[in-house]
Amino acid sequence: MAEDSGPKAQEAVSAQVQSRGESGSTIAGGPPPVDPCAKLDSAFIVDPWIADVRPEPYERSGDDPLYRPLRIFTVDPSVPKLEGAIALVDVPYEPLEPGPEGRLLRVMNVDRDRRVRYRRADLETHSVLLSDGYEPSQSDPRFHQQMVYAVCSNVYAAFRKALGRQLHWGPQVKGKLTIFPDVGNEQNAYYDETNGELRFGYFEAEQNPTDDTLPGGFVFTCLSHDIVAHEVTHALLDGLRAHFTRPSGPDVLAFHEAFADLIAVFQRFSYKDVVHRALRTSRGEVGKAQFLTGLAFQFGNTTGRKSALRSSVDTNTQGKLPKQRYDPLLESHELGAVLVAAIFEAFTTIYVRKTERYFRLATGGTGIPAPGELPTDLQDLLADKAASLASQFMTICIRAIDYCPPVGITFGDYLRALITADRDLVPDDRWDYRGALIEAFRRRNIYPRGVANLSEDSLLWRPARIQLQPVVGLSFGQLNFRGDPAADMDRQARRLHACIVGEYFSRPEHLEEFGLVANGDPRLNGDEVSLPCVHSVRSTRRIGPNGQVVFDLIAEVSQSRRVRHGSESFNYHGGSTVILGPQGEVRFVVLKSVVGNGRLERRREFVLGSGRALWNETEKNFYTAKSGLFRLLHSGH
Repeated sequence: MAEDSGPKAQEAVSAQVQSRGESGSTIAGGPPPVDPCAKLDSAFIVDPWIADVRPEPYERSGDDPLYRPLRIFTVDPSVPKLEGAIALVDVPYEPLEPGPEGRLLRVMNVDRDRRVRYRRADLETHSVLLSDGYEPSQSDPRFHQQMVYAVCSNVYAAFRKALGRQLHWGPQVKGKLTIFPDVGNEQNAYYDETNGELRFGYFEAEQNPTDDTLPGGFVFTCLSHDIVAHEVTHALLDGLRAHFTRPSGPDVLAFHEAFADLIAVFQRFSYKDVVHRALRTSRGEVGKAQFLTGLAFQFGNTTGRKSALRSSVDTNTQGKLPKQRYDPLLESHELGAVLVAAIFEAFTTIYVRKTERYFRLATGGTGIPAPGELPTDLQDLLADKAASLASQFMTICIRAIDYCPPVGITFGDYLRALITADRDLVPDDRWDYRGALIEAFRRRNIYPRGVANLSEDSLLWRPARIQLQPVVGLSFGQLNFRGDPAADMDRQARRLHACIVGEYFSRPEHLEEFGLVANGDPRLNGDEVSLPCVHSVRSTRRIGPNGQVVFDLIAEVSQSRRVRHGSESFNYHGGSTVILGPQGEVRFVVLKSVVGNGRLERRREFVLGSGRALWNETEKNFYTAKSGLFRLLHSGH
């Protein structure tokens, strides 16, 4: 691994470190060694993924168009055209090879079950360019390829905008994310986290579908907007938090499912015709707008459910308990639906607050619309507000991932991440977004552990317990961003900065502050731990409502503990996500200690109890997480 450290880049940072040390600016324990990687493999390790060659999104030149207009199904083929079923979307422009294949995505034309290769979609052909892509069609595989490319590209763009940096797929994606829109005859679609692929199956509808699908006709999961957005979100979340695919507790996989559903729901609000027609039918009530709250309609209606596969609402009536509240024994999708409903309820609450004045203006002060359709101008206004608010909520949900722990996510952790991330950027919460979120979580019995109460101040993540000096070498003035903090550093710089983080976090006096521990610690009860592993050091650039630009670094470190329970054993992970300011100062520490006994007991109960089906037991009674978990989870869902 040493040959990847980049001698020139290393010498530059070492010189910076020396310079800072000579000027008297030291950190706790004295200045670091000249070589930040000197203790690599003895005090800490660096995730090899950090030094992988990563594809970068295309950066347009002055002569390039901003967007490539492409048509997609906004819901799925079962929705009537008059309900806004087809939209022309603006996909960020990049030159494309047939497939289509760009910088980040490679769409395949192979049907593995039938052993056939379809024609490749060539979006650079003149006739295709002039007609805004291929005509929406269930029978043309080239449109299937166009559909997955367009939706995946726009979801990626939404993440990039929210986090203010380039993103990368999960660790198993070597280069571009490979997508199979018609992989085979299977009632399933899933992110293959082992091979780093998106796979969309097709199947025959039942003989009595409850929509307009032909009885016994083929249903293509790649033509469902929600399913495509859901699956690519799994790949993006895997790139942000690779440990979230490890089923260490009931909330972990449920969170993956809920987060992917939330992105799919909020992304659909970006299609104006769908929003407008749905709100016209529901008379402006978002919670009753079927095509805005349901997920995967055709899949649900053709597999015996007689409705959408899932819904983002249970009940939003104030004063009434939700239909379903938090229960760790629920199946992953059912448990995830509780989180989705909580966030969508907060969204609906803010929507009502922001639009009730328009209802009063349109009704002479009563706020109660007359029978019949709402005035056209009011419909337009409500649709614009709903779309804008959905975009805001999607951004809030995505930004919160940077404030989540690196391992063992719980719904309560995510609430704290939502509150901290939003408060950090928007201190003045005039419409009380954060209060709406807290109330919606409370109504579903979703409570964080280790907080005194549910006040906003109590839910905020905190800095380390002791005063920590800035991390020398990680101030923004010293980092090499290649001209733009949103751009990814090169592989040499990434690894070098990971060494700086590893050296700082692994100092004996710092271990406990970052959820780590040394072998021989009596709190391990004889268990052994691995060296701390630095998984990522990422920049983030966020723009607040007043136009202020905020820069931070997000670092992840974890540690594995081999836990023995009688004749059985499993790995248990701890660590922290650390948010560093532009001067290298430690602003927040989101900690999951490797010696947290309460969490360890809950982990043991899950692995050896209700979650046992998600783990393989080796011949030495050692439990490892099963591979292909998303395929297993999505089968029949």
